[in-house]
Amino acid sequence: AERGIEMIVGLLAILKAGGAYVPLDPTYPQDRLAYMMQDSGIQLLLAQASLTGQLPVPDGVKTLLLDTDVSAFADSDPQVVVDPSNLAYVIYTSGSTGNPKGTLLAHHNILRLFVATEPWFGFGPQDVWSLFHSYAFDFSVWEIFGALLHGGELLIVPYDVSRSPQEFLDLLCDAGVTVLNQTPSAFKQLMHVACTDSRANALRYVVFGGEALDVKSLRPWFERFGDSAPQLINMYGITETTVHVTYRPLSVADLELDASSPIGEPIADLSWYLLDGELNPVAKGCIGELYVGRAGLARGYLKRGDLTALRFIPDPFGESGARLYRTGDLAQYRSDGVIEYIGRIDHQVKIRGFRIELGEIEARLN
Repeated sequence: AERGIEMIVGLLAILKAGGAYVPLDPTYPQDRLAYMMQDSGIQLLLAQASLTGQLPVPDGVKTLLLDTDVSAFADSDPQVVVDPSNLAYVIYTSGSTGNPKGTLLAHHNILRLFVATEPWFGFGPQDVWSLFHSYAFDFSVWEIFGALLHGGELLIVPYDVSRSPQEFLDLLCDAGVTVLNQTPSAFKQLMHVACTDSRANALRYVVFGGEALDVKSLRPWFERFGDSAPQLINMYGITETTVHVTYRPLSVADLELDASSPIGEPIADLSWYLLDGELNPVAKGCIGELYVGRAGLARGYLKRGDLTALRFIPDPFGESGARLYRTGDLAQYRSDGVIEYIGRIDHQVKIRGFRIELGEIEARLN
């Protein structure tokens, strides 16, 4: 589905019926969509009528049109019992073998994310959230359910507007958006427009995620708006650990830090470690690989037991049966106590927040 009310209705319908959703962004290449539908084993495709002719629907998959006349359908509660451990969504991320891999997330992963971050944010029905990102990018989970779970308003940003910083700023101001979520690369473009605009905005929070943030690049914003209204927050995270892992409120003082990308403290129900190749904690001043544990971890990868075992390992510091997710991200535990993001241990790159494995590009070129 394209961005719009029907897309949100479709997601909620799937969850209400006890199913898990696989987001299929119509802007994706056809062969990628075909692979995701085949690999995920979907049985039902919810789609807008205008898109059905261009989708490579596998044999045996039924299609339900989102923009059909619903008057013939029942309007009663389907009485489906959904447990917090049931699967909520499968989001595909780039794979080093040339094909994307599906990450399995349950209902409790999303619920505990908002419970654990509540003391920091105090979200409520007064908030207006912008849905800026593709629903095939897990940052959208934070945007969609952050608004709906708290009774807030969800502003669905049209795709063309999301690509025009000036139009997006106009929309933010006109709609009174209070919670803005951005990849640093997208915010950089918006910041240049906002800093030359005289209008006031209603923003309470700007939450960064999806890619490394260079804090020093925020100087023009701090000079124009200060550092308290809105509060700018860096939240490092990964699809496999349910959107966000850390929380770091930013201030003018951070412009003078030696650390270019401080990622803050872990969310209360998560654990994290900087480890060397032998899974020993690294000393202050040293660089290690970041491992994340406890509540936010995904089940693993769909139909990829080998990769699941490689990336989700037994937690040597936790209780029996506990797991750690090996992020592949390098960070430095600085002598001043700040943990700074350094880069990748492999050849993965980020493009506008999307994880891209160079192996997938290599496979395509070959």
